[in-house]
Parts: sequence; C-alpha cells; structure tokens
Amino acid sequence: MKNKFPAALFVLQLLLLADVAVSALLLHRYNGRLGLVCLASAFVLMTVCIVFYLFYTRNSIRHISKMNTHLENSAAEFMNSLPAPVAVIDGSRQFVWYNQIFAEKISLGQDVFGLDFEGFVKMDLSSLQANGHAICPINGCVYRVTAEKFDKLDMSFSVLYFHDETDFFALKKRSDETHQNVVIITIDNYDEIMQNAKESEKSQASLETERLIESFSNSTDSFIKKTSSNTFYAIIENKNLKKVIDEKFKILDSARNIKISAKYPLTFSIGVGLGADSLAESEKIARQCIDMALGRGGDQAVVKTENGYRFFGGVSKGVEKRSHAKTRVIANALQDLIINSEKIFIMGHRFGDLDSVGASCGLAGAIRLLGKEVHIAVDRQKNLASHLIDLVEEQTDSELFITPAEAESSVGENDLLIIVDTHNKDFLESRALYEKMRSVVVVDHHRKTVNFIDNAVIFHHEPYASSASEMVTEIIEYFRYDTDERLPSIHAEALLAGIMLDTKNFVMRTGVRTFEAAAHLKKLGADTVAVKLLFSNSIESYKRKAQIVSSAKVHRRCAIAATDLKTDDIRLVAPQAADELLNISDVDASFVVYRTGSTANISARSLGAVNVQVIMEQLGGGGHQTMAAAQLENTSIQEAVKALIYAIDDNKAADANT
Repeated sequence: MKNKFPAALFVLQLLLLADVAVSALLLHRYNGRLGLVCLASAFVLMTVCIVFYLFYTRNSIRHISKMNTHLENSAAEFMNSLPAPVAVIDGSRQFVWYNQIFAEKISLGQDVFGLDFEGFVKMDLSSLQANGHAICPINGCVYRVTAEKFDKLDMSFSVLYFHDETDFFALKKRSDETHQNVVIITIDNYDEIMQNAKESEKSQASLETERLIESFSNSTDSFIKKTSSNTFYAIIENKNLKKVIDEKFKILDSARNIKISAKYPLTFSIGVGLGADSLAESEKIARQCIDMALGRGGDQAVVKTENGYRFFGGVSKGVEKRSHAKTRVIANALQDLIINSEKIFIMGHRFGDLDSVGASCGLAGAIRLLGKEVHIAVDRQKNLASHLIDLVEEQTDSELFITPAEAESSVGENDLLIIVDTHNKDFLESRALYEKMRSVVVVDHHRKTVNFIDNAVIFHHEPYASSASEMVTEIIEYFRYDTDERLPSIHAEALLAGIMLDTKNFVMRTGVRTFEAAAHLKKLGADTVAVKLLFSNSIESYKRKAQIVSSAKVHRRCAIAATDLKTDDIRLVAPQAADELLNISDVDASFVVYRTGSTANISARSLGAVNVQVIMEQLGGGGHQTMAAAQLENTSIQEAVKALIYAIDDNKAADANT
C-alpha cells in the first residue's frame, strides 16, 4: 500500500500544475470566471497534495523508527551473544557497556560499569589504539585485544574485542621450548696434549671425558654423538639450553678437573647454534661460534646473539702448539700469492707499536728477497715505533714506508695486502686501503673479536703465539728463495724487537716456539744490544712514567692509575707504566687510564691470574688474557675509572660464582 502513495502524489502534482497553467491562460485572454473556477480547483488539488504528503511522511517516519528500534535491539542482542568478550568505553576511558561473556571471563562477575579501563585491565590503551591490537594476559588466559573507535558529534567511544589466544600462545611456548639447536663441543689441542701421554693416561682421560659428556647429555635431556677423537655434536632443546646458559656452562669448570699426567688440564670449546630456523643453519652458526672460541684461545663457550656474541669462560691460557706443519702450509700458500701479485702492501694497526712495525719490516725484507715490490703503509704521526722506522730507513736503499694515502692512490687490480698484528676492521691503519684491495692476507695473534676480517684469502690466526713478529719469523723460515742472500740484520732486529715488546723481554706468554724464533733471528744477525736501545726513553718520559705509577691505587688486587698528562708520548708511557705496576706485590693486574682528545684510553696488563681481556671487552675493547686495552669515546677520566671499577667488580663476582 505504501508504495502507491508516491505515485498518487506524483499524479496530483501534475494535475495541479496543468490546472494552474490553464487558469492563468483563461484569466489573461478568454474567460475570467472560468479561470477563477480553475484556480479554485487548483487550490483543492494543492490541499489534497498536502494531506497526502503529511500522511505519507508520518507513515515513513513511523516505519523508520520501527526499523531503527529493531536494528538496535538486534545489534545489542548480537553483541551480547558473541562468543568473545566485548566492552565499550567512553571518551574518559570508563566502561559504559559490556556483554555477558565479558562479565564471566574478564570481570569474573564484578560490575565494572563506570570503572576506569586501565585501572581494571593492565594495558596501555594509547598503545592499543595506535597499533590496533595488543596482547594482554588476564585471569590466566592470554587475549589479543583489538579496538574500534567511533566519533559522533561531541561523543566518542571505543568498542574493545577480546580474542582468546591462550591455546595459540601455549602451543607457541611449547614449540619454542622444544626447538632444537646444534651444540658443538671440542677438546682444545687434544692431539698436542695426548701425544706425550702414556696409553693408560690417554684411556683414563678419554673415559673421564666421555663420562662428563654423558652426564651433560643426561642433565640436558639431549642427544650427543662423538664425531672424532676430540669433537662431539649435541642436539639440545631450547628449554634445556637456557638452563646451561643461565648456569654459565658449568661443564667448562668440570673439564678442567680432568688432567693428563696429573698436570695438563683438558679444556673444552663450545659453539652454540642458537636462534636458527633449521638444524642446518644451527650447525653453521655453531661452527662460527667454535671458530670464535678457538680464535680467542679456547676454554670457553660462545653463543651468537642478535647483537653479536656472548662469551663464557676463557680463564685458561692457550696451549701452545709445537707442530710447525700449519705454518709451513701457510708459508707456501702465502709465497705463491706473493709471486703471483704485482705489488704487495703491508699494513698494521692504528698507533702501531714495535710488534706491528717489526712484523711488517721483517715480512717486507723477505718479500724483497723474493724479488717483488713491497711497501709498508704507516702513519708516522700516529705511530709508537718511529725510532724503528727511522732506523730501517737509514739502513735500506729504496723507499719502503709510504703513507696510507699514497698506498690507496697506487693500488692495482693484481696487488696484495698483508695485514699484521690485527684482524679487526676497526683497528686497521687504513680502512680505505683494506676496502680497495681484492686480495687480503691476515697474520695475527690477538684473540678473536667480533668485527674480524671475513674476506681474507689466508687468515693465519694463532692466539697462543707470543706476537705477530714470532708468527712472521716462522713464516719467512719456510720461504723458498732463489738467491743466497740472507735477510738483512735490520729486519731481523725489527722482528726481535716486536717479540721482546709483546713478551716483556721473554717473560710473558713465552713458549718454546718463541725462543726458537728468537734463535733463528739471532742466526740472521740480530743484535740484542741494538734492539735494547729501541726501548730506551728520555729522562722526561721516564719521569712521566714514574708520576703515573706513583698515583696508582689498589682495588681488589688490581692497581689502577689515572692521569691527565697531555704529552706526545702518552701512548708510549702509559703502557710502560702499566707494566711497571705489575712489579708491586699483591697486584694481579694493572690498569692505566689516560686521555687523548675526548677519548679516555685504558691500558691493561696482567700476570695471568686476571683475564684483562674479558674486563676490557665489557668496556668495548679487547686484546689478550694478559694484555688488553679499551677506548671510551666522549668520556672523562673519572667516568672511565668508575666504569673500570664496575667491570672489575663484575668480573670478580663472576669468578666467585664459578
């Protein structure tokens, strides 16, 4: 019926318009009376139209009202019958409505009408509205909460939907806990330790080792397979691996209790492939961690994280390898590279010392005997071995030392770069020169750091060696020369100076191979008196060193000296002062804090009882167990001392726990 009203109204409007038109025509031209009659009929038709319109409009409004009421009731009924909790809050973040299941599962029967949302549900509403969703644990369940905001005139309200995802998160947690990781365990220098042991001692050590590994397997509910005489592969779930990490790999301490011939302790290196999506990727990460652990001297566990690596253990000294087989192979491969290259550049670390410059000079002298063009890139303005550089230049004919800028400008496609006494990209004399070279060789003895050079053709790294000069001396012994000429004595003296610097005159970190290298250099004509003169200081430098030593204070058997001296030789005097502080009784380690520009520098030394490398790594530095350093940018001397004391205390506390 209601659909006929608009049609009838339309017909009446047409008749009214026609009547008005006829009336106007008659009044104007023909019959005025008839025109009045037409106008009267038009008035009647207008009245009928108005009545029809009012009747139709009233019925339409009534119909719309009924529909709105029906829709509101249906929406409320639908919202209330949803299987998920739903709540509505107003602009002041107070509850104004909620459905029945919200009362059952969220409010637990409590009437929350008018209560503040954030006071009742522990959730940041601003973050929820910004992100569109949030995860919130409520009453033992986990909900994903979504929000829809509505604004109308001066009213604002938000509808909150609570999606129960407890089962999903429980499944995810169970999946994360049971995710499997590859862990590689190796016995450090197994062959070197076992080669002189009796068969009964070998059997006993092997039995104790496998018992320890089996005990570790049982405690972690893991699968372990022995793949070689000194390597074990383990598959460990996340939940058990987390316990091992939280306990800081107690197996490292247990391994040290196993001794060969009652005096040589076994040590483990452990690589953990944590956080991989597959076992293949986990095994790859574990291998990287093992390489890092062995590169740092062994006796430690390495776990790769999102920000780098975490290290555990590392309290034992590296065991020296007596075999020269690896060195011979490296020497032959390096010689082939040198012969097939057009020019050879040698570079050490920034603020080069006698070991860095000495190793460069010794290697350069041997390369010249091979008939190849060689240059050493060095910044004389920032070098601690300027006396050695001057002495080598005086006794050699051709130009050997060039600036890094000169080296960069003369690089060719077939040139070779040999980096000595560092493997860290951040410590290079010239990062630009390294990045320009296609072929790179690394010869270093420092314990491996995170930012190591990863594209070297040859990466000769022996953390148990005393110095880079010792490693270079062994390499050039195996070079095959076509001439009867020997290495000039000045190059031999440069190598000997590097060895004496890093061993503190054959006292620290000195092995059998160190003395063998020194003996070979002596045969080549190295003069020990001339080398000794390279270590001499002026009276002013000696006074500055004494001033630093006299300012030292002892904290937990660690001597700490801080100085504000601003001299050109502070980088040379400070390490010497750190060496002097080790002569004090009841001092296991020494630290000298000094300033260069806006940087606070720390030079650390130890006799072996304290691992200064670990302490310096906490401050962003690194080095060896007995010799390390760190640089703190934009830090005052006082702040650096406070940070150092905190690192020492933290290291002592960790040692006490283990």
